[in-house]
Amino acid sequence: MKIIEPKLTENAITIAQKRYLRTDMDGKIIETPGEMLWRVALHIAKAEINWGSNGIVEETAKTFYERMVNFKFVVAGKAMFEAGNPGGTGQLSSCFVLPVEDNIHSIFKTLGDAAVIHKNNGGTGFNFSKIRPTGDKVKNVPNAASGPVDFLSAYSAALSKILQGSKRQGANIGILNCDHPDIIDFIKLKETDGTIKNFNISVGVTNAFMEAVEQDTQWELINPRNKEIVRRIKAKKLFTMIAEHAYLTGDPGLAFLDRMQEDNPTPSLGTIDCTNPCGEIPLLPYESCNLTSIVLSNHLKLGKDGSCTIDWDDLEKSIKIGVRLLDDMIEMNHYPLSEIEQMVKNGNRRIGLGVMGFAHLLFKLGIPYNSNEAVQLSQQLAKFIRKHAEEMSLKLGKERGVFPNWDRSIYAGSAERYRNCALCMIAPTGTISILANCSSGIEPVFSLVTLRKTFFEGDKHNKPTQELIMVDPVFAEFLES
Repeated sequence: MKIIEPKLTENAITIAQKRYLRTDMDGKIIETPGEMLWRVALHIAKAEINWGSNGIVEETAKTFYERMVNFKFVVAGKAMFEAGNPGGTGQLSSCFVLPVEDNIHSIFKTLGDAAVIHKNNGGTGFNFSKIRPTGDKVKNVPNAASGPVDFLSAYSAALSKILQGSKRQGANIGILNCDHPDIIDFIKLKETDGTIKNFNISVGVTNAFMEAVEQDTQWELINPRNKEIVRRIKAKKLFTMIAEHAYLTGDPGLAFLDRMQEDNPTPSLGTIDCTNPCGEIPLLPYESCNLTSIVLSNHLKLGKDGSCTIDWDDLEKSIKIGVRLLDDMIEMNHYPLSEIEQMVKNGNRRIGLGVMGFAHLLFKLGIPYNSNEAVQLSQQLAKFIRKHAEEMSLKLGKERGVFPNWDRSIYAGSAERYRNCALCMIAPTGTISILANCSSGIEPVFSLVTLRKTFFEGDKHNKPTQELIMVDPVFAEFLES
């Protein structure tokens, strides 16, 4: 196989060296970016032997490699480091959700499970709403319960001690539902406590709560242990408190619980009430997801007049190859817990095909980000991506079989015999977008020149140790033209 070296910016090279390239025991880099991408493509393609004949692995690996080395799509940074790396853990998933029940055994079993996931370089999400409130009774002993906020703090303290790859603390999200008696303390968590740096927090809100905010009515806070009403508070007051603290500290966010459950493809398996650490994908307990992002701005055709148009054929190719790669990734993944393997590989086979470079796509097409034309194009792109992702999952379903939980899903009894229970999501792509030199996720370009603080090596307080000057590549190209 002839290795092709991708065109990388200086910042991209720095990112690759710090995050993705293999090193020896002395920390010396022992592969090039092109070799790294081939390592990843070949490792993931090894799954093909389960359904193909001799030669299928290398043939498929070359297909994956062509898409990756030309930055048509980029796998999650986690998979780039781990896939085929003998010095890694083999865990290719970035996102996990773990259950938290209202008993000490469950609380600390989940913390132990989370520690294993973090040791293997994953991030975790938790909904703490089943835990009885602070001061509640425990086995008829009054005022004995610590409450969810204290346990979240304990999780944060414990998980902060695990540096992933000796580079950084793992990411987490903690959710508390809006009807929990401790919700005010939760909202104020980061106001007074500067130690909770490895957790995002979000309030789980329902349609009923948002209607109560609109109507300015009372909202009931309910003890999850016995379902008794503990107190009432104006919904609008609670919402204002959320907004004020989100402005002051960046947290909490909002998790729309009813909306999340609407899209649950396997509702008989449980309720979705939590997301991965950055909130892009709601997951069931013990569910995880593999991620790959299509670089939209690299799917353009240049016309004779110098104008750009979307290369829809090339985009379709990337979508279908991306779905195949992600399904193969499920096979090649190492699962840190048996419950996760059962839910993912032998259950839902959820994948997350996303996009990045949307703002750069608009730049090159001459479309303002805040225009109706941009909204219409985003809808067209979303429908196109979903349509062809579904086509590929149906094709794989015929060749490889439906996802094992299919008969317990919303598709049971239909002709929609998918290989995967769900297909698409959009990640923030903060680091891999630097590698691909494109705008992150679906976000606008906030600044044409940015000073980015990054990397955590060598600092025991988990603070960034390096600054990168980021000059927008489309802006730079414009200045040079």
